[in-house]
Amino acid sequence: MVKLSVSGFVWHKTFAFHKPRFLLASSFSTRVGTHNGTFHCDEALACFMLRLSKRFSGAQIVRTRDPNLLETLDAVVDVGGVYEPRRHRFDHHQKGFHQVFGHGFHTKLSSAGLVYKHIGLEIIANVLKLHEDHPHVHRLYPAIYRNFVEAIDAVDNGVNQYDLNESPKYVVNTCLSSRIKRLNLNWMDSDQSSDRENELFQQAMALAGAEFLDNVNYYAKSWLPARSIVMESLAVRESVDSSGEIIKLTRPCPWKLHIHELEEEMKISPSIKYVIYPDDRGEKWRLQAVAISPARFESRKPLPYLWRGLENDKLSEVAGIPGCTFVHMSGFIGGNRSYDGAVAMARASLKA
Repeated sequence: MVKLSVSGFVWHKTFAFHKPRFLLASSFSTRVGTHNGTFHCDEALACFMLRLSKRFSGAQIVRTRDPNLLETLDAVVDVGGVYEPRRHRFDHHQKGFHQVFGHGFHTKLSSAGLVYKHIGLEIIANVLKLHEDHPHVHRLYPAIYRNFVEAIDAVDNGVNQYDLNESPKYVVNTCLSSRIKRLNLNWMDSDQSSDRENELFQQAMALAGAEFLDNVNYYAKSWLPARSIVMESLAVRESVDSSGEIIKLTRPCPWKLHIHELEEEMKISPSIKYVIYPDDRGEKWRLQAVAISPARFESRKPLPYLWRGLENDKLSEVAGIPGCTFVHMSGFIGGNRSYDGAVAMARASLKA
């Protein structure tokens, strides 16, 4: 028996092959297959991304494990035991599968990573309305994998984020993979039908797709322009302080996503300890300590212990620098009413 839901989804209930006559008259030009039953983030995102490509735009999603039906489809993700990019077969469960994204990444790919690896450049270009060979597309391609897709690959393949013998200090259940997992049918739900399951998979696709598009737009419209600002600031760092360990940004921007990578590319030595930038909420300046790595909270050189938790006149008195406004209790950030005052705070912190 075969059932068709109202939103372009097919669910094949049995493993015996039945020719789905209604598909011959369907308005869909292409069909993308994935498995039915419990769904995960990787195939929800893979299906969404495929539909962003020209070939599979508006494709019908067929949810089945029937190998005969899968063979007739234009693309198959996360089921079928086959990885053949030329035939648009993107499964990762078969024995001996060990594909990675490349470009320095080593995480085993899920169906999402496979689709992104082979069609990601086209997808980014289509979303941003750029040519596929545009340099921005090629710059964003590994960045979006690193900051969005890789985590989905890792979670689906059971790759731990850290090699630790101890239990985590807290649990994170708000990641995309966790949220999509919770969209599956609950064992207490009264409606356990295939139509209801397909409705929930549509929600999963929408959720994964919305976050993917948010990331593409964020990295294109915010992350990428910030890279140029940070690069220019690094190039003239000695004009701020002869140590070369303090940089000034011309405007607030997401610099933390770039500084470690650019230090390596530009062979910056010694490493940057403080970043000074205008406060976007007023005529004041911030100075922030650079973290020891992108994934850590600890600073390379936090602001002095005696300054932490102090504000305004008391802070200025202790620091011996006029115009101080605050220093955070952890010492990772502080402020001053003037640019010269912020530089003085950074210089004093270097010597502390």
